[in-house]
Amino acid sequence: SPASFRTFFSFSVTNLNPSSIGGGLAFVLTPDDDSLGDAGGSLGLAAAATKFVAVEFDTLMDAEFKDINGNHVGVDLNSMVSAKVFDLGFINVDLKSGDTVNAWIEFDGSTTVLTVWVSYSNLKPKDPILTMNLDADRYFNDFMYVGFSGSTQGSTEIHSVEWWSFSSFFPSSSAGAAAPPPPAVTLMNPGANSAGSSSSLSPPPSIAPSVAQKESKSSSCHNGLCKENLGAVAGVVTAGAFVLALFAGALIWVYSKKFKRVKKLDTLGSEIIKMPKQFSYKELKAATKCFNANRIIGHGAFGTVYKGVMPENGEIVAVKRCSHSSQGKNEFLSELSIIGTLRHRNLVRLQGWCHEKGEILLVYDLMPNGSLDKALFEARMPLPWSHRRKILLGVASALAYLHQECENQVIHRDIKTSNIMLDEGFNARLGDFGLARQTEHDKSPDATVAAGTMGYLAPEYLLTGKATEKTDVFSYGAVVLEVASGRRPIEKDATGAGKGGVSSNLVEWVWTLHREGRLLMAADPRLENEFDEAEMRRVLMVGLACSNSD
Repeated sequence: SPASFRTFFSFSVTNLNPSSIGGGLAFVLTPDDDSLGDAGGSLGLAAAATKFVAVEFDTLMDAEFKDINGNHVGVDLNSMVSAKVFDLGFINVDLKSGDTVNAWIEFDGSTTVLTVWVSYSNLKPKDPILTMNLDADRYFNDFMYVGFSGSTQGSTEIHSVEWWSFSSFFPSSSAGAAAPPPPAVTLMNPGANSAGSSSSLSPPPSIAPSVAQKESKSSSCHNGLCKENLGAVAGVVTAGAFVLALFAGALIWVYSKKFKRVKKLDTLGSEIIKMPKQFSYKELKAATKCFNANRIIGHGAFGTVYKGVMPENGEIVAVKRCSHSSQGKNEFLSELSIIGTLRHRNLVRLQGWCHEKGEILLVYDLMPNGSLDKALFEARMPLPWSHRRKILLGVASALAYLHQECENQVIHRDIKTSNIMLDEGFNARLGDFGLARQTEHDKSPDATVAAGTMGYLAPEYLLTGKATEKTDVFSYGAVVLEVASGRRPIEKDATGAGKGGVSSNLVEWVWTLHREGRLLMAADPRLENEFDEAEMRRVLMVGLACSNSD
């Protein structure tokens, strides 16, 4: 029978710009160390020339690989399409939260069963998240390399492996001791291993002395009242006082954080009162069938969107569930305060909200025709030109309302086709205000970390971090060109050089055609010339004017 192995590792995924998402990372077993790590995303695995077994911790929903969402664990066998997958939302683990996540992976050579556990806790959970039989002869060679592979895909996502242990053994051996648990963060010091240590992965020794050490110390004094022990007692008293002070400080910090959070909710009270309805957690849980993965219809900047059927009247709604990170909750509160005051025919309507059991949920009208990006790239039939023109006019009307007609100017900061929803009449409804900001009209904006999606971001916004109505207009221009051409703002050019092609920028490509006098060549070929040429030319020129870097 093949060898068994056990591995344990702690890792974190952080991102300075949460809307610019990388691909995540994977624990990998492969027969060689040359074919992994190629550029171009896909966790560095897709271009691998040899077989591999990987357990992926995926932070990006990629339709090409049939991903269920952007927060899952999957087992990949010679393919980026996972053979088995688990939605981490079911155990309230968010890979993109920046928190340390612990993972245990075990393979039993005698039963050929691969098992995966994941938790925030240092203790391995009782129940695994994934269990599957693995054909060892098919996927394993006599000698295999083990390690990690990941991809940022042009984002600011950072993957950190903070602790790792690995052991392999034959089932008959006694080397099957459980992988050591991670030490406390304050005890971590990978660079301070003593000479002669058998492994740099060994955890540091426990702070508490062993029983033998205690007996040895007490036996050095005849009656237990010697100076050394008096000093020890004084030390314990001092340490106890310090621990009490530390504990009190921690309590003050926790309650201050809680007070600030409550205060922030209170400040939103006036906005919440204006909203149509407050839903109960119980009815939204029932509407989404306990937030079943099969009900997922999309992902926002800081949450997952579920299809819900209200138990009272059968109404179909969209339920947006906040990610469990503190930043995700802050962005949800921001979205709640902004969208609750907006009313426009080309904005997705907010029906109500829920804040119970540590969850923040927003309830919107469900758009029966989904998002614009799916209508452009995933529908069986091409979106007719008449629909495309109407959609672009609707988005322009929504932006004019946000920028000029609201009491406070609203900068959306994430205009893209996946945030444009389509109602039953294919009218545009702009949604996902998780990154939006309100400001007084004509007020100079503050600099922040650039947020949004690459391909839609204005160059000056990336440089200065200052979002204005002009940055939204640039994003709208990219959307116009995307709708007219049927091409994504940044996509791989199959004719490009190198593995997997090279990335092409839509705005630059259309500008090149315009300079060469071939602007209409940018029109979506799937339309088969079923459009007015003068109208198509005007639309393309509007897109270029909006996305002009000058």
